[in-house]
Amino acid sequence: MENLNKLRFELRQDVLDMIYRAKTGHIGGDFSVMDILVTLYYRQLNVAPDRTQDPDRDRFVLSKGHSVEALYAVLCSKGFFPKSDLLTYSQYMSKYIGHPNNKISGIEMNSGSLGHGLSVSVGMALAGRMDQRSYRVYVVMGDGELAEGSVWEGAMAAGHYKLDNLCAVVDRNRLQISGCTEDVMAHDSQDERWASFGWHVLHAEGNNLDSLNNAFETAKTLKGKPTVIIADTTKGYGVSFIENQAGWHHRVPTEEEYQKATEELKKRGEANE
Repeated sequence: MENLNKLRFELRQDVLDMIYRAKTGHIGGDFSVMDILVTLYYRQLNVAPDRTQDPDRDRFVLSKGHSVEALYAVLCSKGFFPKSDLLTYSQYMSKYIGHPNNKISGIEMNSGSLGHGLSVSVGMALAGRMDQRSYRVYVVMGDGELAEGSVWEGAMAAGHYKLDNLCAVVDRNRLQISGCTEDVMAHDSQDERWASFGWHVLHAEGNNLDSLNNAFETAKTLKGKPTVIIADTTKGYGVSFIENQAGWHHRVPTEEEYQKATEELKKRGEANE
């Protein structure tokens, strides 16, 4: 059994390596969402590299597709493709581009144009019900993404159809490229908003694997409505000088910053052995 608390920092190192090598990437959001992805892929999702076409596999959509580096790192660790593939990230002619690409094993949907993932996930969940399939659908959105109107069209449809096989997660790190979410487009009333569209609303500490897993376990027991988990995270979690800094939404570390971040991630991982 993998030590997931250590692994989550090792995977952040993979993300750091990809971004530093490619000179592009969304490191802040990658680090905030990493623990959500680790919990899903190691504790929750019914998926495997040899069952990518299984009609009963769970579906996962990373709606905040600019955090694809975190998804690539997790999929690689689960054996969907070799680690050598990560060396090609954002290189000429590579399929490992800066947003999810469904030509890559394990990725269900191309995403990156924010606001679309929930609506597509609603369609997947509705199809599963119509086909009498057992799979569940999970979608992760950024909190800045919630300013997109199409998110709420999807939320309304999911509530209308009572899609209890659908679980959405909001990566609530409170920062986006242009600053604090509450300054750009306030939505602190998360509970009331989702509930008004007919959703169960849960909360989790978004950088705590046990808290996240407990929320996902609870979500599976809730019937008659879709469920949203508001995951309170820290943008840039794991590296002190990146945490809670909007400027690290999309920024490449210098060599000195790379070395310092590597040291911090190594210490955090060793502390969790």
